[in-house]
Amino acid sequence: MGLLLPLLLALLSCLIGGLYLLGVFRRHRPGEPPLDKGLIPWLGHVLEFRKNTLKFIERMKQKHGDVFTVQLGGFYITFLQDPLSFGAFFKESREKLDFRQFAKQLVRRVFGYVAEQDNHNALGVFNNKHLKGDGLKVLTQAVMDNLLNLMSHEIGSAADQSSWKEDGLFMYSYNNLFRAGYLSLYGNASPKSEESEEKAKEKDRAESEALFKEFRKYDQLFPDLSYGVLSPRERVEIRRLMDLFWNTLSVQKMKMKNDVSGWIRDIHQHLEGIGMKDSMISRYMFVLLLPSQGNTGPISFWLLLFLMKHPEAMKAVKEEIDKVLKESGQEVRRGGPSINLTYEMLKKTPILDSALEETLRLCVAPVLNKAVLQDMTLKMADGREYFLRKGDRLAMFPYSAVHTDPEIHPDPHSFKYDRFLNPDGRKKTDFYKNGQKVKFYTLPWGSGVSMCPGRFLASSEIKQFVFLVLAYFEIELKNPEEKIPEFDSSRWGFGSMQPNRDVQFRYRPTF
Repeated sequence: MGLLLPLLLALLSCLIGGLYLLGVFRRHRPGEPPLDKGLIPWLGHVLEFRKNTLKFIERMKQKHGDVFTVQLGGFYITFLQDPLSFGAFFKESREKLDFRQFAKQLVRRVFGYVAEQDNHNALGVFNNKHLKGDGLKVLTQAVMDNLLNLMSHEIGSAADQSSWKEDGLFMYSYNNLFRAGYLSLYGNASPKSEESEEKAKEKDRAESEALFKEFRKYDQLFPDLSYGVLSPRERVEIRRLMDLFWNTLSVQKMKMKNDVSGWIRDIHQHLEGIGMKDSMISRYMFVLLLPSQGNTGPISFWLLLFLMKHPEAMKAVKEEIDKVLKESGQEVRRGGPSINLTYEMLKKTPILDSALEETLRLCVAPVLNKAVLQDMTLKMADGREYFLRKGDRLAMFPYSAVHTDPEIHPDPHSFKYDRFLNPDGRKKTDFYKNGQKVKFYTLPWGSGVSMCPGRFLASSEIKQFVFLVLAYFEIELKNPEEKIPEFDSSRWGFGSMQPNRDVQFRYRPTF
């Protein structure tokens, strides 16, 4: 009996501790947002959330209002869905709200990278130096050169301009933009080592094609990898893919490349300078690959698809492209020089800019997350206040809160290429809800300190690709009456949405 009582107490203690971790004892306190834990201990609503994030958040908002706390896989996450109150999310101090804690955990799981020290400030300097201004001009030219290399066969090989080529629009867009972006950032084969410039270009085309095929395998597993729900076979495959990318982007191989971007080169040198191991630097290079090259292709697919589905939009964009080319003294003609689409030319396309922003509004759906680092009060625009607990998370889902809000964007599910244009042709920035101007009327890139640093480069790449396609080719859908594909529901929360099927199109040179 003397040993039995301590044993029973220990078991009871373990049981209570386990139930606590499962969230059984969490109760709503006065002043907190509505709490919805779901029926399954610890898991909460994660299965429904994972199945279709949009439908789940819309159901919770209808049930609880524009602020609510839900349990998802052991975490308590408060969703803020009032766009007029988004400033509270973006402007709160890092001592209270910070995205880096969440980001570190995710990066370790999906890329195998473990941050040995905080490099955020140093990396911010490199982002500003190379992904904006003069640095962006250099990268824009590199992307142009690589796009022309990848598309040169199609541009120059059609002896008969009446002959059409067919392809899947999604794979065509994703393939070309991933490869051009990868080569522009991580470097090209050396003409010296390959004996000639043409052989170096051939190697770039072949190696980037093979890498894209492997990247797509990783990309398709990425949502389940992020949630930690891979099957044993998929975990083996992910490990193989990680090893492949760590090797491809290794320090040794990068040093053999020509024209490595200043952004990548400076990050390399910084990480080497602080004593990071080569193996971990290679992993960090992989960290940079997915966000920099995983969204531009899908967005370009949607933009080209919307233009083909809306003839008036296609006409307006093509007329603008023709005007920009003419003003630059260039033209597309058989046997003529390739187009040199410069950074300055890309700044003269307000119609294409609006069409792109409309595509981002319709097809980009991130969940923005921050960790609550200390007990705090969330202050709403209408004066309401909610208490948030340390250890929880605060999140937003702009797609349903802003992008498809019919009051902010009338007829929100329709593509309107000029939605972001004023009658005088300038960019429109005035959008309203409840009679108040909405500051954050679209959030495809996030905002504040967590805003995507590569947004200008990504936009530039998309515009370059679409510009070249429409300048060099006549394009049309193989089945014009076919409905636009639905979103792959597994991609909610991960940036640009992907279609649940490809769309066949055909193209031929315009000259």
